[in-house]
Amino acid sequence: MIYKKVDLRIPYEKAGLSAEGAGASLTTYVPEYSPEIGYHRRPAVLICPGGGYEYLSDREAEAIAVAFLAEGIPAFVLRYSVWKKQFPTALLEAAAAMAYIRAHAEEWDVNPEGIAVCGFSAGGHLAASLLVHWNKPFVTEPLGLSEEHRPNAGILCYPVITTGELAHQGSIENITCRDASEETLSLVTLERQVGAHTPPTFLWHCADDGCVPVENSLRFAGALSAAKIPFALHIYTEGGHGLALANEVTAKTSEQLQPTAAGWLPLAVQWLKERFPASKTGTEK
Repeated sequence: MIYKKVDLRIPYEKAGLSAEGAGASLTTYVPEYSPEIGYHRRPAVLICPGGGYEYLSDREAEAIAVAFLAEGIPAFVLRYSVWKKQFPTALLEAAAAMAYIRAHAEEWDVNPEGIAVCGFSAGGHLAASLLVHWNKPFVTEPLGLSEEHRPNAGILCYPVITTGELAHQGSIENITCRDASEETLSLVTLERQVGAHTPPTFLWHCADDGCVPVENSLRFAGALSAAKIPFALHIYTEGGHGLALANEVTAKTSEQLQPTAAGWLPLAVQWLKERFPASKTGTEK
C-alpha cells in the first residue's frame, strides 16, 4: 500500500482569507500496482471527516479509507482547516486535494474521471460544497484551476446541508464565524446551489437523527431531482447521528452498532463501481 501524508499548499491570501491557523494535509491509502491483477484504473474516493467544523473525527477518517481500500478503491483522507476558519477556507483545501489526486492518477492507477468526494456530517457539508461550487470563480481563481478539481461523484453521509431551523447550528456558525452576510448564508445553504453542473450523488441518513435532521439529505436530494441529476438516497429508520461504518470498527458506544445502517458502505461501493467500472484492458499500465 502507498501510504503517505502530503501537505497541501493553499494560496489563502489570494482568496482574501487568513492563513493563520490554516493548513491541510492529504493522506493516501492506495494499493500497490501489481501486473498479476487484471483490473486497473479504479475509481477513488476523497474522504472528508466530520466534526462540526470544530475538530476532525478519527472515526470518519482512516477507518473509512481502509474500508474502501478493502473493496479495491483507493482512498484519500483530507484533514482540513476547522475552528473559526471562514468559508471558503476548507472548500479551497478540498478543491486542491481533488486536483492533487487527479494529477497523480496515472501514478496511483486511478481513473481520473472516477474520483468521488465523500463526507460525513460537517465533512458532508464540505463534500457537498465541492459538488456545487467547484466551478465558481471564488474557488477556481485563487487556486488557478479550471476543471482539475471537479469531483465526478459525491457520497454524502448524514450531511449538513441547509441553514435555518433545520440546520446543525454549530457547523454553520463555525464555518461563517458567526458573522455571516446574506450572500455567505446563501452560499452555504447548499440545496440552493445545486444545478446542471452538480455531479451524481449517493446519500444516506437516519430518520431519527437528532443532531443533523434527515431533512438535510431530503432537501439536497430534492434539489438534485429538480435539476435532473442522478442520485441514490437511503434513509434508515434508526441509528441517530455519527455512525461512521456503524459496526465494531468505528463504534464508540453500543448504540452506534447498527447492522442495517452498516449496509450503506457496500451500497455506496456498488454505486461507485457501477458508475466508474475498473478497466480490464490488459495487465500493463
